[in-house]
Amino acid sequence: MPYSLPVEATTVANLRDLGGVPLPGGRTVRSGLAFRSGQLDRLAPATDPAFAALGVRTVVDLRTAAERSARPDRLPPATDLIVADVLADAMSAGAASKLGTVMTDPAAANLMLGDGRAEQALISDYRAFVASASGRAAYRLLLTELAHTTDPLLFHCTAGKDRTGWGAALLLLLLGADPATVQDEYLAVNPAVRAAFAPVVTAFTDAGGDPAITEALLTVRPGYLAAALETLADGWGDPEKYARTALGLDDATLTTLRERFTT
Repeated sequence: MPYSLPVEATTVANLRDLGGVPLPGGRTVRSGLAFRSGQLDRLAPATDPAFAALGVRTVVDLRTAAERSARPDRLPPATDLIVADVLADAMSAGAASKLGTVMTDPAAANLMLGDGRAEQALISDYRAFVASASGRAAYRLLLTELAHTTDPLLFHCTAGKDRTGWGAALLLLLLGADPATVQDEYLAVNPAVRAAFAPVVTAFTDAGGDPAITEALLTVRPGYLAAALETLADGWGDPEKYARTALGLDDATLTTLRERFTT
């Protein structure tokens, strides 16, 4: 069961409010503070009242420099943009950052990502989200901003499912959500991602692209999240130790994060 609330914006794909996700002891994640989405290159606040009503004043962009250059965010006035490039250290393997490029060349994609290689590339990405220096720096920055920014914050990547999905999962784990809830929330974006990329998938497969590649690249899967969680457990034990040791978050930030997002 998906717990977070989809926001029916007309110019932003896969937009969700993390509020409402259940936590132990009858608590929930506070609504209206943390939003997740796909890229904001089509955002038009003046004609998208659902987005404008959120009051977002800080955007954390988890994409690479190439992605930001190709499709820059369009932000409302007085919105702070913070860049947190998760895959800066893993560009050669960053399948999550190459969705647009891969989809435009089906023949090359079949050679590069066929026979199960697309899924393995995503698994490698998820391990890099957790363990790479750029991934740790990016999620440290995201969690610090979530803790200390007073206005609503939105974080996103390209499709809003992989780098964004791990960011949401890490936040929920630090708030005490159980693994089943974290996985439910992680998987809940699949319908929105499929809808947003349906024309791209059709064009790709019509041009001879292997549908198994788009299925692997344009969905989230339990195995992807499991790879990140396994990397975290093998290296640091649990989310709390990871946040303190790998991300360098201090007591004040973790306490503020929990106080701000728990109701």
